Amino acid sequence: MSNLTQLRCINCGRTYQPEPGFYTCPTCGSTDGILDVEYDYDYINQATSRESLAGNREHSLWRYRPFLPVVQEGPLPPLRVGWTPLYRVGRLGDELGLKKLYIKDDGINPTGSLKDRPSAVAAARALAEGAPVVACSSTGNAASSLAGAAAAVGLKAVIFVPGRAPQGKVAQLLIFGATVISVQGSYEDAFRLSAAAIAEHGWYNRNAAINPYLVEGKKTVCLEVAEQLDWEVPDWVVLSVGDGCTMAGAWKAWVDLKKAGWIDKLPRMLGVQAEGCCPITRAFWEGTKVQPMPENTLADSIAVGVPRNPEKALRAVRDSGGTMINVSDEEILAAMRTLGRTSGVFGEPAGVAGTAGLIKAVHEGIIKSGEKVVTLVTGNGLKDVANAIKAAGEPIRVEPSLEALKEALAGIGK
Repeated sequence: MSNLTQLRCINCGRTYQPEPGFYTCPTCGSTDGILDVEYDYDYINQATSRESLAGNREHSLWRYRPFLPVVQEGPLPPLRVGWTPLYRVGRLGDELGLKKLYIKDDGINPTGSLKDRPSAVAAARALAEGAPVVACSSTGNAASSLAGAAAAVGLKAVIFVPGRAPQGKVAQLLIFGATVISVQGSYEDAFRLSAAAIAEHGWYNRNAAINPYLVEGKKTVCLEVAEQLDWEVPDWVVLSVGDGCTMAGAWKAWVDLKKAGWIDKLPRMLGVQAEGCCPITRAFWEGTKVQPMPENTLADSIAVGVPRNPEKALRAVRDSGGTMINVSDEEILAAMRTLGRTSGVFGEPAGVAGTAGLIKAVHEGIIKSGEKVVTLVTGNGLKDVANAIKAAGEPIRVEPSLEALKEALAGIGK
């Protein structure tokens, strides 16, 4: 691919040529040898520009094809992934004392989450490599997105999910025709089994923490933010963190844009984890390696007790001058209500964990009133209706008469 130059190990710095099936540094191993994708920015600037994007009618992530590790000519997966709305949310901003607050709603992607972005890249690369089967482990959203992307291009998908995966997400997998393996254990158990099966059968590996190209798909969310803000870099970008890949991708977008000369500064990154499963936050504050933790949170999409891509996430937060924060499940549920009530955006628990962290960071004085802030909502609330009801409460039940309605409404006012 003419826009790629090499892969670089984030641990030892060794470089490698991009080859099919080559995902991690053989010297450092699959745990420490995570690779970064590096680009030819002269090529990118010849292929596209800020000015040409202004007239680009490809309203999907493929408008940034020169920034992506896919074949630069030829067919791409047809689902419209990306170019999701960036809202300036005045009501929520007023409540928090933030005059320049924006929400990026990635819950309106085809299968309802940001994970559609890396899955689109996975499908494109699997097609280019002639791989008939794609596979991954997932807490739910990556699985749904891969199954949808695979169905759209005629690939077979084999998905491993932990037994606790919400039924709404499992239903998507089955509707898309995927082979679904419900592993009766933790996410770590599902990951290990998927890795063994992928190695055994030679399936295309969509596990984002292993396959370096998938982080590149995730970065398109912030390529869009930059363009939607007319290339004015925000002071803060806030997002939830599970295995670390989304944070790594979000930061990579800003780094790539700066290296290409499209922006002249970088934002600070605020990573948010659930306090019941926060191994990356703990490593950030203690300055240690990530240690396993129980997966004790209702925010299933970020309940990753053994994150596979923590170093890229930690590096992103530290290099940006940002920080990390934890939120309780109660704060996440409250953020679901607040976000819906003030902005009309419906996010699942993991999708609004970033918003919960934003609220907490403002109250603790980490984020100041005059700063421009973007928070990413990474998944749609319809993914997890049970917890949405837990957050919002039950409806008012009345008998079918005006008298019963008046009595019920009078009770609300008391």
